[in-house]
This record gives sequence, C-alpha cells and structure tokens, in this order.
Amino acid sequence: MNKILSVLALAIVGAHAADPAPAGWPMFRGDPALTGIAQGALPSEPGLLWSFKAGGPVKSSAAISGSRAFVGSDDAQVYCLELSTGKPAWTFKTGAAVESSPLVLGDKVYVGSNDGVLYALNAADGKLAWKYQTGEKISGGVNYAIAGGQTNLLAGSYDFKLHCVDAATGRSNWVFETGNYINGAPAIAGGQIVFGGCDALLHVVSLGDGKEARQIEAGAYIPGSAALAGGRAYFGHYENEVLCVELADGRKVWTFKAREAAFFSSPAVTADRVIIGGRDRRVRCLDRATGKEVWNFPTRGKVDSSPVVCGNSVVAASDDGRLYLLALDTGKQRWSYEIGESIPASPAVADGRIVIGSEDGKVYCFGEKR
Repeated sequence: MNKILSVLALAIVGAHAADPAPAGWPMFRGDPALTGIAQGALPSEPGLLWSFKAGGPVKSSAAISGSRAFVGSDDAQVYCLELSTGKPAWTFKTGAAVESSPLVLGDKVYVGSNDGVLYALNAADGKLAWKYQTGEKISGGVNYAIAGGQTNLLAGSYDFKLHCVDAATGRSNWVFETGNYINGAPAIAGGQIVFGGCDALLHVVSLGDGKEARQIEAGAYIPGSAALAGGRAYFGHYENEVLCVELADGRKVWTFKAREAAFFSSPAVTADRVIIGGRDRRVRCLDRATGKEVWNFPTRGKVDSSPVVCGNSVVAASDDGRLYLLALDTGKQRWSYEIGESIPASPAVADGRIVIGSEDGKVYCFGEKR
C-alpha cells in the first residue's frame, strides 16, 4: 500500500493543483507541490472517532498512510497510531521536540526534530534506519523527489541550509545555504525546489545540483511554505501579504494586502482558488487568477494552521481552539468542533477522516460516526 502511495505522490510532481491529489495524506500538505488538496469527501458533520494523549503539545501535522497516522509531539516522540482506534503501534524518541511533519514513503517514515536530526524510521516498527545531522532544528516538513532512480529527501533547517539527502543511505547529496532560518517545508515541482525563510527571499533551486536558478524578493520573511501550481508559487509573509509569482522569471503576478494579517499559514490551491489563514483571525479565499478576495471567515483566534480543501469543503483550525468545516464556494460555516486549546497543527485529511493535533497534547480523529 505504501509503495502505491509513493507512486501516486510522485505522479503529481510538477502537476497543476487541479490534478488529482494522491491517495492518503503521506506528508505535509498532502503532496510534493504542497497544494493542500485531499481526495474524496467529508461527512457534513464529522464526529469525534478517537483522541490520543501525547506527552506534550502537538504542533506537528500528521501524515496518514494506509491504516496508520504518524505525528510528532513536543515530548520529543514520534507516534505511529492505528487510524481505526488511535492506539499507538509504536513510538520513537528523538532528542528534542518534534514539530516537523512526517513523510511516509515506501516502508520508511522520515521526520525532522528540533535536535537538528533528520530521522529515517521503519514504518512497520519504528526502528531507526539511519539519521542525518544538520546544524540546527528542523521545524518544517520533509519533502522528496525521485530522479535517475534515486529518491532524494529535502529538508530546511535553522542552520540556514536546505539539505538534500539520499533516502536510502542518509548521505548528503548537496547543501544549499541561505541567509537565515528556514521555517517551512520546501515545495517541489518540475525539477525545482521552492522555499522561503527569514531572509525574506523565495528561493528557486535546481533539484539536480542544488544550484539556485532564481531568488525572488518577498518583502518580508516567509514563516510558512509555498504551494506550487501551473508554474507559479503562492505564499504569504510576515508583512501582511499573500503573493503569486511566476517561477520562470520571478515576476509578481499579484499581491493581496491585508491590514494586520501576518501569514504563518501555508495556502491550499485549487483550480481557481487560494485559501490561507491569517493572524488577523481570518480564513481567506482569494481568486487564483487575480488575487482578489472571494470571501473571508472570521474566527476568534489567529489562524497559523494551514487549511485543507476536500471536495467542496475547507478544513481549517484556529487558536480559538476550534476546528471548522467551511463551504469552499461561500466560506459559510458548515460545522465546528471545540477542542478548547489552540490548534497550531495543520489538518491531515484522508479517507473521509481528519487527523489533527492541539496544544492540549492530544491528537484527534474525526469522521463518519458508525
């Protein structure tokens, strides 16, 4: 099953957001282009199926592969949970908090830790296969691409560097150095890696040799990740803007400016919409072609969590402690669930289920009540 997921995920590298998303949710934002689109549909009023108590806040966004969910916690553990019950199948202890989102690929789970290590674990039992040391913490999710029969892992670190690592051996292929921290996950499409960070630049790097093809001035530091679709990158930054840029020449296609809405959230990109959360307590939907606002939905707390689109629903979470289902076309609330504590993690959506962690130290799973 995991091998099938890997092939499906590879097929969407370089694809438009309108193309089918991979089955399951094997990584942060669901696919290498980080589009935030889930397959299938969600129940109109999801019920709580289970919750699992970790030993610390859960800021990591889960991955879902087959019958299991994988997630990290501030207690330094990586958890593998049975999707049907929430019971742990295994745990793995790292040296510091795990805010990074796991990547499930083939028979391995790859995840970064705030101890600065990228870990490769056996998906079946959680045993360590190898580890790769960076110079600082890895808070963003791990991405991957396959080239020349070799699977390469990409991870940004607070050591200012993007690391390209051989997935089979854990050896470095190349390292690309930036001018500041790299917070988010790198996005991959068309043989290029696209990411930003605290140097206020969007970097476009060649997957093959790690050389920079282009850097684009963002205007402020980029806390989240970009989504790639149709040869363009969509992302928000700290100074209240969401941008769409053409990757081929670095041209800014459009800019959406909010009053007081630093954007730590990463956008979901559909065929015609861009959905993103802001620190002004709103979830916004923008027209993908023009950047004009289609709707906004007010919450009671900042929205650093990254929304997911599934069918005609938007799954969004807020620091107000609530998980929301919104109508994609109108932004109207369809359902909400009060967890009670802030939700910095982003939802993972697969097979009609939503898995998400919270500051209360729990992982929650919602779906159709049977």
